[in-house]
Amino acid sequence: MQVAMKAATPSSRPPSVRLSREKECADNSMVEPMSPTGRIMEEMGVCIVVVIGLATPVNLPVFRAGIETELITRLPRLRSIQVMDESTNNGKPQWVQTAVNVDDHIVVPRLDPDAVASDPEKAVEDYMASLSLLPMDRRRPLWEFHVLDFPASEAASTVVLRLHHSIGDGTSITTLLMASSRSTADPARVPAMPPPPKRTGPIYQREPRPALSSGDYLALLTWFWSHVVLAWNTLVDVTMIVATILFLSDPHTLFTRADGHDSRSGKRFVHRTLSFDDVKLIKTAMNCTINDVLAGVTSAALSQYYFKKSGDTNTKRICLRSLVLVDTRPVSTRQTYVTRVETGNRLSSLICPFNIALQDDPLEYVREAKRFMHRKKSSLEVLFTRVVGEFLVKNFGVKKTGAFIFRRFIKRTSIIFSNALGPVEHMTLCGHPVAFMAPSIYGPPQALTVHYHNYGSDIKVVLAVDDTQFPDCHHLLDGFAEAIRIIKNAAALKTLTTSI
Repeated sequence: MQVAMKAATPSSRPPSVRLSREKECADNSMVEPMSPTGRIMEEMGVCIVVVIGLATPVNLPVFRAGIETELITRLPRLRSIQVMDESTNNGKPQWVQTAVNVDDHIVVPRLDPDAVASDPEKAVEDYMASLSLLPMDRRRPLWEFHVLDFPASEAASTVVLRLHHSIGDGTSITTLLMASSRSTADPARVPAMPPPPKRTGPIYQREPRPALSSGDYLALLTWFWSHVVLAWNTLVDVTMIVATILFLSDPHTLFTRADGHDSRSGKRFVHRTLSFDDVKLIKTAMNCTINDVLAGVTSAALSQYYFKKSGDTNTKRICLRSLVLVDTRPVSTRQTYVTRVETGNRLSSLICPFNIALQDDPLEYVREAKRFMHRKKSSLEVLFTRVVGEFLVKNFGVKKTGAFIFRRFIKRTSIIFSNALGPVEHMTLCGHPVAFMAPSIYGPPQALTVHYHNYGSDIKVVLAVDDTQFPDCHHLLDGFAEAIRIIKNAAALKTLTTSI
């Protein structure tokens, strides 16, 4: 496929433009230091891609005006470049605001018309795979919109937002898109998000200590024991993190990157629409969370794929580990996007097992996921990972920690897993109704990233796979639809049996 780009020209400049702060910007309010997590994302070269299917063809002037008046005015980092602070010895990167020409950030590629006509979905996939190999121009703010103005099976046109992960995480980008959109049903307001959950604090937050005056010593004992469990689980999880950095790695399977394979090879992004109602049905039947269901579905899909692909009839169970990305903001953040767009990266991570096994009862995949997810809620692993990571970057520099500790930590797990919440109704972005959204990332060394994102009554499963390791990635994607079908039927049968 021939691709011609208008703006995304590779730059020969170093990772960050090295300029004097005084020369670049005299107003200190226009300068913002890059966060430790942002510096790690910069060092590892992680980028976010969001495939946005539109229900109408692209009206380029209208879409451009929406970007200029809505998006870049709400998030200052879309108007900033990375500048090395020469006033410090180690040259820490800073965000410095600059003038933005929106036309430099809108790319309209020229694709092979025969390839587009014969298979538009593959044309979009091939183009996105090429993006994962194309450097971004660091002389400008690190974001782009790529416009693919031809119909595909789920949309009349497609735009792809690509931006560097140092600009922000999934929550900040989601709140930006939501705040810049309007409800399709009621253009007078922004799209509605799901209702807030009962829990509003961190996942590891304990209940307050009961008052001794009440005389309820059983409640006090329960409170004390919960902290003992918290301390023990934290000790075990921290030990596993240290062991992973030093020597512990997953067994080699179809999902682990081969030794010596270039981790910078291209990624292919594929996605499938699932029913969010099916996910909620399983959630209710199993008395668990949405995350538990999605982790169970992922385990079931990967298990089915592994045993069909490998033909292995002797192995009963393989324990792989996933790196689960966790937003450390309060869960109420998603309700306040109307008045405040979240900025920056406030990510941490958990190491969670994914058992590759053939279960006689499909619901066992969800039960196992529920057990280990519940255990992770009684651990300070999320807090430890974030605090220690920031300490290492601040005191030892991102080169040493990024190149050694974080890469070893991430590389020794098999999968990246993430789930992000979107609006519960359809929205209009930059004057165009949105049919679907499919976000993902590239840059980490794993060969497989699994991302879920709900939109309206649907939920997207998005896979970012190594382009050479998973040539049959669509078969892997089919397994997710089959897994949720089987688990939903088993959950419905369980509910029916219980009610009789």
